[in-house]
Amino acid sequence: MGKKRSRENDAQGDVSMGDPTPKKDDDSSDDEDMDIVNVDFELFNYDPQIDFHGVKTLLRQLFDTDAQLFDLSGLSDLIVEQNTIGSTCKVDDKANDAYAFLTVLNLHEHRAKPPVAQLVEYLSERAKSDEALAGAVSELLAAGSDKHVGLVLADRLLNMPAEVIPPMWNCLIDEIEAAVEDKEPYEFSHYLVVSRTYREVASTLDQGERKQKKAREEAGLQYFHPEDEEMRRHAVASGTYDFTKEGESVADSKRAFQEMGIKPRGLMMLIEASKFQSAVQAITEYISTAT
Repeated sequence: MGKKRSRENDAQGDVSMGDPTPKKDDDSSDDEDMDIVNVDFELFNYDPQIDFHGVKTLLRQLFDTDAQLFDLSGLSDLIVEQNTIGSTCKVDDKANDAYAFLTVLNLHEHRAKPPVAQLVEYLSERAKSDEALAGAVSELLAAGSDKHVGLVLADRLLNMPAEVIPPMWNCLIDEIEAAVEDKEPYEFSHYLVVSRTYREVASTLDQGERKQKKAREEAGLQYFHPEDEEMRRHAVASGTYDFTKEGESVADSKRAFQEMGIKPRGLMMLIEASKFQSAVQAITEYISTAT
């Protein structure tokens, strides 16, 4: 394990991002040059005075249409109050809103708090809809369970480069290790990672044009976060589930000017604590080779 991240200091990394608009060379119509913009992404500990609204916005994105089922304000408060566990990723200044966030909550420790109780009930119910999740997750989240499960919540703006993710995950591991040494309640038996996936689906728009085409089948499962596919390989159980508040118009509203719409789905990955560091190392290696 690498050097622990100081709880007083911030980690920083540089990521180069390209201008999405290519410019053609005056001398050649075949060659295209890309302008490169260097952006410094910085990792910060949570600050309750700054990060509440940014974290709440990203939680709303994470839970998609089901976000309305939860007390996101209460959940955001719990996250930002854990200012030595997890990170926000920002550009330019600590006072800005987070572009990405990552944290872990002890479900056993916070089980009596309404925002966590709501979330545990929801995850237990959603897990029942997937055979791979039903037994393992429901048992761990049951009211009588004495297991300490770490609920990992993370999301980022969709145009964020994947290179910012490994430092956040590695910092989390270091912070959990430091917290356990300090006798804080972060020694888990399992980690339950919540994320999202999607499938492309035929839109209900442009019916006239679609009548001239054969009906398309749903495409394979896609990942909003490419590292999730790698992390699933280390899970003792994983599966997807439908959002309960998803309406028939969702695919069209998220079509984003493409012929196919998307149907988001929730994703849960249950990872044994003994394999969590290996999972993080795997996604670190995966992103470094894929980018």
